[in-house]
Amino acid sequence: MSRRVSSPRFGFRSLLPLFALPLVHALASDWPQFRGPNRNGHSEEKGIPQTVKGGELAVAWRAEVGLGFSSVVVAGGRAATAGHANGKDTVFCFEAATGREIWKHSYPAELGDKFFEGGTTGTPTFDGDKLYWLGRWGDLICFETATGRVVWQVQIAKETGVPIPMWGYTGAPLVAGNRLVLNVGEAGAAVDKSTGKLLWKSGAADAGYSTPIPAGDLVLIGSGKSYVAVHPATGKEAWRMKWLTEYGVNAADPVLTGDGRAFISTGYGKGGVLVKLGGNGVTELWKTKKLRTQMNAAVLHEGHLYGVDGDTTTKAALKCIELETGSEKWAVENFGSGGVLLADGHLIALSGLGEVQIGRASPAGFEPTIRTQVFGPKAWTAPVLSDRLLYCRNNQGQLVVLRLP
Repeated sequence: MSRRVSSPRFGFRSLLPLFALPLVHALASDWPQFRGPNRNGHSEEKGIPQTVKGGELAVAWRAEVGLGFSSVVVAGGRAATAGHANGKDTVFCFEAATGREIWKHSYPAELGDKFFEGGTTGTPTFDGDKLYWLGRWGDLICFETATGRVVWQVQIAKETGVPIPMWGYTGAPLVAGNRLVLNVGEAGAAVDKSTGKLLWKSGAADAGYSTPIPAGDLVLIGSGKSYVAVHPATGKEAWRMKWLTEYGVNAADPVLTGDGRAFISTGYGKGGVLVKLGGNGVTELWKTKKLRTQMNAAVLHEGHLYGVDGDTTTKAALKCIELETGSEKWAVENFGSGGVLLADGHLIALSGLGEVQIGRASPAGFEPTIRTQVFGPKAWTAPVLSDRLLYCRNNQGQLVVLRLP
């Protein structure tokens, strides 16, 4: 039975189309922002191979990018990510086809190794001829994509006066028209993307660790204690759903279903919930502890959710659950805290132990037809697919790019 879990402060207008906010202009094969063109972990590429010669995917190129868990973004023939070494964070930009380093930018930054090895955790965002980066400690930088020239730079924590959460800011910037929406403060903040000027901010409470997600004309943000919907132009809240996870780790992005619902899930034993988003509030449809996504969100395909259940302190499992009921269809034990993407009806999974597994996404079970051991653990960062190149990264900063035939 459904039940009401929150009330709106303002009307929830125009749930469809889901991505009414302006998105990054990119080629179909590009992956310009965190979790892909539509921030849902889906790639538009077709023709995923069933087998490969020699049984494993070939390496296209490698790079060392420093300690951390930042994902990769790809646009216009360039690939960008970030890492930490020698007391500095560095943003790298490579030629996507060859791995040639085009430019890099370093600045002093703390390691931030509280309860883990530290390093970078956020992901850059491409937007045409600009690349935006939000570091863990509030360094918000706009780069010229071609050269790496710093167009503007803002210390957003000082600018807003809001606290930095325990593990720093981790959400990637969201381009929404002429604004960058950031998971900074209790319910986000926004700056002018051309100048870095602060446009609005929210209360001085801890942010969560998710990335802002566009839903209709609103943006969904995970704070330290809630998931919140805000108007990106003003920062006004439309609704707030209380969601308490241990240590405030509301990190996995909401999964939008395309029909006005969303699956929200976090780790530390919390679990997930399917909610209906509407003009009179947020309605809970069902809850489950079968899929507790601590860091990487699940992907949705043909009425089923596929993702990693469990925390980094456990032997996390790769699972499939039914969207309508939350019932578990299958589980692959000891997968580890990796991540998945969906392409052409296939799951492309990178296990926490550093193995790529590719197979059809089906509620009947997961039977990978391609396996490639890329590197050793920890591989907490979900893989990225762009122009037949599969980007894999581990905590030590080994970036290995595999080629799909």
